[in-house]
Amino acid sequence: MPAIPPLDGLRFAFGTLTVIPVRVTRWDREAARGGMLCAPLAGLAVGAAAAGLGLVLLFLGAGAPLAAVATVAVPAVLTRGLHLDGLADTADGLGSGKPAEDALRIMKQSDIGPFGVIALVLTLLAQVAALAQAYDASWARGACAAVVSATLARLALTLAARAGVPAARPEGLGAAVAGVVPLRGAVLAAVAVAGAVAAAGVFFGPYGPVRTVLAVALALAAAEALLRHCTRRFGGVTGDVFGGLAETAATTALIVLSLG
Repeated sequence: MPAIPPLDGLRFAFGTLTVIPVRVTRWDREAARGGMLCAPLAGLAVGAAAAGLGLVLLFLGAGAPLAAVATVAVPAVLTRGLHLDGLADTADGLGSGKPAEDALRIMKQSDIGPFGVIALVLTLLAQVAALAQAYDASWARGACAAVVSATLARLALTLAARAGVPAARPEGLGAAVAGVVPLRGAVLAAVAVAGAVAAAGVFFGPYGPVRTVLAVALALAAAEALLRHCTRRFGGVTGDVFGGLAETAATTALIVLSLG
C-alpha cells in the first residue's frame, strides 16, 4: 500500500470536512485514506475554535446557556452545516421505511422531511443543554467537552471509512472515502484518540480518565450502531450517513461528559 505524504492527508481532511481555506491537491483513494486518518485533527481544530468562542463569551459575562449556543454554532458554521444536513437526510431516509433505492432517493432531495426536522431539533437541543450544564459546572468542563466531542465526531468518520464498509452509491463523498482506511489504521487511530482524550481530561482537571474514556467508548458505540443500521438499510454508507455519524458521536460524548 503506497504511503501518502502527511500534508496531502491533512489537506484532504481539512478541505473536505471544514470550510477552512485549504487547497486539496489530490482527490484519489490514497489521499482519501490519509485524509480520513487525519479527520480527528480536523475535529480538534473545530473543537478548539468552538471552545474558544464559548470561553470568550463567558469572559465577557455571558451565561452558560449563551456560551453553549455559541459553542454548538461554531462546528455548524465551520462545516457549512453539512453534518447537520447529513443527520437530517439520514433520519428522513431511515424514517421513510422504504426500500434502499427509494430511501436513498429521499435522502438526495433538497427538502427536509419531518423525521429530519425532529432529529435536528432534538440533537441541537441535547448538545446545547449538555454544554450549558458543563459550562455551568466550570469553564474547563465546557471547553474540554467541546473539544472532545468535536474530535470524537471526526474519529467516528475514520472508523466508518474502514475497509469492509461499502458505499451505498457509486458517486459522492461516501463513495470516495468508503473502505479507504485499513482496519489496523482505524484501530490505531481509535486507541490514539482515546489515550489523548483521557490524558486531556486528567491534565486539564475537569474530568477523570474513567469519564473521558467512557465518553469515547459510548460515542463510538452509538456511531457504530447507526453505521451498522444504515449499512443494512441502504446497502452501504453515503456522505449523509457520515454526517449523521459525526453528530451522533458528538451528541453522545457531550451527554456523557455533562452527567455527574
